[in-house]
Amino acid sequence: MQDREIVDLYWARSENAISETKAKYGRYCLKIAMNIVANTEDSEECVNDTYMSAWNSMPEERPNLLAPFLAAITRNHALDLYRKNHSLKRGAGETALALDELLDMAGAENTEASVDEALLSQHINTFLSGLEKQSRMIFVRRYFYVDSLVQIADAYSMSESAVKSQLFRIRQKLKEYLDKEGYET
Repeated sequence: MQDREIVDLYWARSENAISETKAKYGRYCLKIAMNIVANTEDSEECVNDTYMSAWNSMPEERPNLLAPFLAAITRNHALDLYRKNHSLKRGAGETALALDELLDMAGAENTEASVDEALLSQHINTFLSGLEKQSRMIFVRRYFYVDSLVQIADAYSMSESAVKSQLFRIRQKLKEYLDKEGYET
């Protein structure tokens, strides 16, 4: 079933919207949640919460692509659950490591509290749009999907250390860009 048809089911308040979403995007959403919470039961809970959130908040401007809409919802639910279950400094695994990398670049532990998230998001999107496609995809896979270095290396036929180096260079460029835009890092 096409995304447009699934969105129409949501707008018609048809319960088939959930089953069609699950059939088409269930594994995709589960992978995103698993990368963050690293627990099957918690991941399934996040995905179920995603379906409910999609049901309750399908935007009036109907999304042409359902995958990014669902990915953002799943990611937010998973990060909320991760934060609830872990202290960032005590956390282990890919989520803590990925978040620590960005916090180190930003230079403050209370970055979320001190920066207007919408404006920061806009600046990051502008920065990413200026990168080469592969660099952009590596950054997004690491910091949005929270893929491991090994997963990214496999996907792009690179060594793990090459991915790590490229991410370091991208974070440095992002830091310079944010400094130029007036953010204290």
